[in-house]
Amino acid sequence: MKTDDMAIDAERKDIEVDLSKLGAVHTMFAALFCKLVAPIKTIISRNVLEETQDGNAAVRPLPLGTSVSGKVKKQCAHYFGVTINEQQAKLGIVVRVTSFGRNRFKLLYLQQDANNAGYHLVSQEDSKMICNVPSAGMYFLHFQVYRMDSTLNATPAAFFKSLEGVHPCEVSQLKAGTHIFAVYGDNFYKKTPYKIEALCAESSNDKARRLREVEAQILKKRDELHEFETEFREALADFQEVTNRYPLEKQSVDELLKQRDNIYSSYTVRNN
Repeated sequence: MKTDDMAIDAERKDIEVDLSKLGAVHTMFAALFCKLVAPIKTIISRNVLEETQDGNAAVRPLPLGTSVSGKVKKQCAHYFGVTINEQQAKLGIVVRVTSFGRNRFKLLYLQQDANNAGYHLVSQEDSKMICNVPSAGMYFLHFQVYRMDSTLNATPAAFFKSLEGVHPCEVSQLKAGTHIFAVYGDNFYKKTPYKIEALCAESSNDKARRLREVEAQILKKRDELHEFETEFREALADFQEVTNRYPLEKQSVDELLKQRDNIYSSYTVRNN
């Protein structure tokens, strides 16, 4: 793969790929890598960015309390306008997208440029498997919510980094008016089927309270893991030292016992 097609973060080893610049062979390799090794992050195609900036995006209404289903082509986007009033804005707004299988997509939040009729990208959420369903959501609940970029891995090294991908979302509340969201097709080959829904959420209800508590616990656990990692690695080093010593000690004992047996066995009458 060409170096300009792929940017690698040296610290987190994340790969960001511009699928529009990949040929058929490189796209196949990227799809296989994503399926068999690890997820690959993709960037939004230039065509979609230009479409939004020029104000040429066709925006469909998405009333609160409703959902819309569709299929979006790869590296293309479907746009939706969610109109809210003051009361709804105060209660909180949730926009979610789901699919099925191994489909990939992005949920985008756009704002209109002050100088022209176009839009600029404010925030994006890549789909991830939540309860075995490809999902992405934005939660405007008047308190800080967080996105989780990393996934839990079975290895200890990956486990200690599993909460490093917790980052605060850019926007925590919306004002009254029409807000633009988009579903971006992120599959390597086929169209992405999706369902997008918008709903009004009571920010002070039990779900919001529980969400704040759980995410606060996650942030605390992230700090605790930093300390525990040091303890774990020190204990692991000691464990490896004693486990490495075990076969050496066993070999030494076996040799001593063999020598002992040989000496005892040598006490015998010799035949002339």
